[in-house]
Amino acid sequence: MAEVSRILQSGLLPPFSHNSPSHIITNNNQFTNSYKLYRSRNTTHNIISIRCSTTETTKPTKTMNIPWGCETDSLENASNLQKWLSESGLPDQKMDIQRVDVGERGLVALNNIRKGEKLLFVPPQLVITADSKWSNSEAGDVLKKYNVPDWPFIATYLISEASLMKSSRWSNYISALPRQPYSLLYWTRSELDRYLEASQIRERAIERINNVIGTYNDLRLRIFSKHPDLFPEEIFNIETFNWSFGILFSRLVRLPSMDGRVALVPWADMLNHSCEVETFLDYDKSSQGIVYTTDRAYLPGEQVFISYGRKSNGELLLSYGFVPREGTNPSDSVELSLSLKKSDKCYKEKVAALKKHGLSASERFPIQVTGWPLELMAFAYLVVSPPSMSRQFEEMAAAASNKTTSKKDIKYPEIDEAALQFILDSVESSISKYSKFLQASGEMDLDVTNPKQLNRRVFLKQLAVDLCTSERRILFRSQYILRRRLRDIKSGELKALNLFDGLRNLFK
Repeated sequence: MAEVSRILQSGLLPPFSHNSPSHIITNNNQFTNSYKLYRSRNTTHNIISIRCSTTETTKPTKTMNIPWGCETDSLENASNLQKWLSESGLPDQKMDIQRVDVGERGLVALNNIRKGEKLLFVPPQLVITADSKWSNSEAGDVLKKYNVPDWPFIATYLISEASLMKSSRWSNYISALPRQPYSLLYWTRSELDRYLEASQIRERAIERINNVIGTYNDLRLRIFSKHPDLFPEEIFNIETFNWSFGILFSRLVRLPSMDGRVALVPWADMLNHSCEVETFLDYDKSSQGIVYTTDRAYLPGEQVFISYGRKSNGELLLSYGFVPREGTNPSDSVELSLSLKKSDKCYKEKVAALKKHGLSASERFPIQVTGWPLELMAFAYLVVSPPSMSRQFEEMAAAASNKTTSKKDIKYPEIDEAALQFILDSVESSISKYSKFLQASGEMDLDVTNPKQLNRRVFLKQLAVDLCTSERRILFRSQYILRRRLRDIKSGELKALNLFDGLRNLFK
């Protein structure tokens, strides 16, 4: 085992960024960025103003159940999709859609596949982007007139095409999409409060739900209500937008070689995620298709996997509705909430310093098994710093922000022990919440790879247990590192004190 000092140094991860790009599946941060852009955009028609507040809710409307899509394990619709894609220009594939152990259905190798081999080759005309042709061209022209960003634009496009059923050229693709995506968008508020109370992913889920509601409300008020013939409320409503955004959160990809454009890629989105692979989708200019390059070999009959990006178990649950087995995800992390104390004599000065750098009095920071980011340590320094260090408040707040361009590992030895103790107290408080939930839930070890075999309550509970178990594991590791580090500091102080006493006695 590494020395404790080395553990702590390696524990300080490089500066993290909430907006760091994912290799493949577009994450919630990119949706939020598009959402903020939409909120502030000034067009020649109206200033589009998104409101996330739950006080502005959708009015009750008579809506239909989602009539399109299929059960997640349907092979009939998937086979029709494969046939349509082949007839529409998709080259012969080395993979086939089959029922699988992980993911209910996925792509399985038909032949030997070499490591480093390019697969898929989905042509651009079979990819859905913001430039895709609308069956109802007038509706598309209206959205373009208002400069609606890609996320809500594609979400509306998907609903429009789905409502046309067989009349849409995308009918075979839409029929193969899940009728209810496994996403936290489909958890009720009471379910989030009950099962994810201990995890910070609950707050992320609520933020996402509110973002979708806010986006829909704004589209309805600013555009749909003015063009009811093009966007009838029985089709364009919060239920259908939950469905379309659920599809986007779980299937939209960012293509680096196409200037980072986002797209839905039929066939490719049948690939399931594995924490053991790092390959991702991109546009290949030589073949003029969407491809991915394998990073391992596959034998006939083996499921072929792709990476959805370096995401924590909580992020995977948030967008895709699954949690990898404990200890199998090297990118797993847990968010730790830290807050200034209102009783702090310098509370106002510290809050002002944080606000200057885009932070608030309460922030969340990711912790991994390998450690925590420099920003977390800087925030802890600020929390415990005494009034005599007021000149350093600005430096600490800047280092705690992930928006600054230059980073340095700031150190304040005189408050090291207090900062580490503050982090340890926060970690142990979180551990207590996780342990309370897990004890109340009882021991569960159910197979959630096939949710249809479980009722909804048991299924959600098992997902929550799996997530909380993996997140608590990370906190336990952090607790161990922090306790060892604090013990070393106190041991060093004791040695220094003994040495000082020895020297004093010598001079006597």
